[in-house]
Amino acid sequence: MNLDKILDQAMELDASDVHLICYNKPMLRIARNLVPVPNSKILTPEDMAEVYDYLVRGNVDKDEVFNTTRKLDTSYEYKDIRLRVNISLSDDIPLCTLRLIKNELPEYESLGVPDIVRRMTYQPQGLILVTGKTNSGKSTTLNALINYINENQNKKILTLENPVEYKHHSKKSLIVQKEVGKGRDSLTFSDGVKNSLREDCDILVIGEIRDKVTMEAAIEMAESGHLVIGTLHTKSCAETIDRMINFYEVRDQASIKYLLSALLKLVVSQRLLPGTDGKLVLVPEVMVVDNIVAGIIRKDKLSVSEIEDAIQSNLEKGSIGLINSLAELFVQDKITLEQAKAQIEEKNLEILNRTIMQLKIKRNK
Repeated sequence: MNLDKILDQAMELDASDVHLICYNKPMLRIARNLVPVPNSKILTPEDMAEVYDYLVRGNVDKDEVFNTTRKLDTSYEYKDIRLRVNISLSDDIPLCTLRLIKNELPEYESLGVPDIVRRMTYQPQGLILVTGKTNSGKSTTLNALINYINENQNKKILTLENPVEYKHHSKKSLIVQKEVGKGRDSLTFSDGVKNSLREDCDILVIGEIRDKVTMEAAIEMAESGHLVIGTLHTKSCAETIDRMINFYEVRDQASIKYLLSALLKLVVSQRLLPGTDGKLVLVPEVMVVDNIVAGIIRKDKLSVSEIEDAIQSNLEKGSIGLINSLAELFVQDKITLEQAKAQIEEKNLEILNRTIMQLKIKRNK
């Protein structure tokens, strides 16, 4: 079992992930497709035990976390790249998923993230959320934002990550990165957020808001005059609001709605689709929280359709509806019509077609 050789091939073929699963050949994810590592053999239980030892490297804390929780998130450096490592079990045999993270971040402008997201980082306080499903490019967007702030603003930035993916170095800003987990810089995200109140930071970046405790700490941080940037695993702006409110008991939801309506500045929800040129294309949905959106958040019953309508009618303030993004990418010949249709509900197909027609007319003027 030669993991170095597999990683060399993954780098050579520009893979985003390596999957090592017992009784299967090592697999690479290349442009969303799963491809076996060339000339590889089927992995045995002994191979997987060897891989586990290779990645944990005798770290007692990591070994204890894995044996206690039956999973481990960690990082590993190989040559000029960092790997985000997840180890879990299947049939009591370790399996590993390795995400390759290039040390050089892409330029913010090259990602396809709307400019309003960058401009919102100049807010003195509040909450900005980058959301999307797994493999939607959240980490890349988040780190490109951190890099932009680092190069252009004079701030103290504190990040909480599990694990740390991109290594940033202080430029115009002062930057501190902390890894979350047992035996690392902070035991939990919520502990790290609470301590950040005493660290005189201007901007706090939370790698993942996954529970009520972290959400409460993030809100307290934003309330106290800081800018908080975080990520959530949600597929749309409206679902993000719903998820945050549902962290709380029904009796507490009215007060949290009031706080969110006051503190939330922007939500960007993103998807990645294979483009017509074979490269991945970012599909953003952006919700700028103005008085209309804030009013909808405060209502007794949250309406997803009302939020979607508010995004659609708030384009002049920087909001971007999912349908608009899909229509724009289709008109630019970056995705197919079938791909665009697959991303929305059937009831919205007519709106998509109408938006495409309007964009084509505008381009031909």
